[in-house]
Amino acid sequence: MPPSHPFDDDKLKEECGVFGVIGQAEAANFVALGLHALQHRGQEAGGIVSHDPVEGFNSARRFGYVRDNFTKASLMETLPGPLAIGHVRYSTAGKKGAVIRDVQPFFGEFAMGGAAIAHNGNITNAAALRKELIQHGSIFQSSSDSECIIHLMARSFQKNIPERMKDALRRVEGAFSIVAMTRTKLIGVRDALGVRPLVLGKIGDTGWALSSETCALDIIGAEFVREIEPGEMVVITAEGVESHRPFAPAKPRFCIFEHVYFSRPDSIVGGQSIYETRRQIGVELARECPVDADIVCPVPDSGTPAAIGYSQESGIPYAMGIIRNQYTGRTFIEPTESIRNMGVLLKLNVNRALIKGKRVILVDDSVVRGTTSRKIKEMILDAGAAEVHFRIASPPTMWPCFYGVDTPERDKLLAATMSESQMREHLGVDSIRFITLDGLYRAAGEAKGRNNDCPQYCDACFSGEYPVEPVDMIAQGFEIKAAE
Repeated sequence: MPPSHPFDDDKLKEECGVFGVIGQAEAANFVALGLHALQHRGQEAGGIVSHDPVEGFNSARRFGYVRDNFTKASLMETLPGPLAIGHVRYSTAGKKGAVIRDVQPFFGEFAMGGAAIAHNGNITNAAALRKELIQHGSIFQSSSDSECIIHLMARSFQKNIPERMKDALRRVEGAFSIVAMTRTKLIGVRDALGVRPLVLGKIGDTGWALSSETCALDIIGAEFVREIEPGEMVVITAEGVESHRPFAPAKPRFCIFEHVYFSRPDSIVGGQSIYETRRQIGVELARECPVDADIVCPVPDSGTPAAIGYSQESGIPYAMGIIRNQYTGRTFIEPTESIRNMGVLLKLNVNRALIKGKRVILVDDSVVRGTTSRKIKEMILDAGAAEVHFRIASPPTMWPCFYGVDTPERDKLLAATMSESQMREHLGVDSIRFITLDGLYRAAGEAKGRNNDCPQYCDACFSGEYPVEPVDMIAQGFEIKAAE
């Protein structure tokens, strides 16, 4: 499902979302609700696998939104049982535009029974693993890097599936949060650095849930218990939750862009409200990058909390200078080239009466290619704004992400090819300023800012410092940042 217009194409794409439930009748219905709450993490496709003691494993994979597929009784009736996992996808590896065989969860039949797995993140040595596995007789059904895990499990000599998964994941490099299931177990795993999120919830007296974010626990009435820790595997059965540590201890490096953009603002990460962190980003941005202006306007919706924080700290009034059309999704029908060229206008419209004659501060979460920023600036000036000042709630995005985020090639990233002053001229604005890495870290709860010797987060897209070497990309010629 291609993006509907440049506004979608000029953002870093959400990775994926995973969700699993055990101990509830019709578990697949709970999973469908959870995936609906995680839809912001992937709109391309979704899938659910369930297990019923009588009917065994069943699965359904569909393109498009959860609401358009997994709300139909005729489909959900095919997914019975008290145990289910699901996945919403935006492709970060494999063929873009997707084919149905790439849609997760993936299922494998082993000697000790079947297992299904859903993966959020990216395996940085997937190409090398795939080549090795094919040479040893594995036959792949998809182009997804996640399928490597199933094949590695199949080749393990361990006697149960959790132990086979440990074997497999010890061969895997990169970033991953996994939900998996056997006939009787729900399994959750985070990589040793904890780059991607995964949380545990309790449903009533007997049920458990695993989710990429806490907001999806809320929708099913589950109680948030805790985050799965970096490097931890949990195995959940009718008897409760077992914790295992399959990896060597490592300093956690959670993705800081979850705070900036990916996670829903009503989620809690690391004990912190995502909304409050984003508001605090705006506060830090106002301290670091002040400017005389009349109003502060968010680029909706992701720039809204930071714009509120900027307004509160600066004393400049907050105003909804840009209105978002909430009913234009990625499936918008574009019958002609002229409609396609309207681009951002399909989704955003300027509040002209508010903007005319004003010096406007526009707060956005990030600048990737810059195409949307230029179009928004043109809309604001066309509405009669006296000045346009961009304030960006993240540092310049200068490096691609290889840990589960679809990022353009480095030469397509505006900040990788232009200085701040060059970006200002290119975008045609009166000023553009970005929050510093230290400011972002302070907003995320690190009072002293970034520890440059041992960073508290993964910030490779800003710093070029990759906590896990992207070996596949290096083999293809990608040059990592030289050590300073």
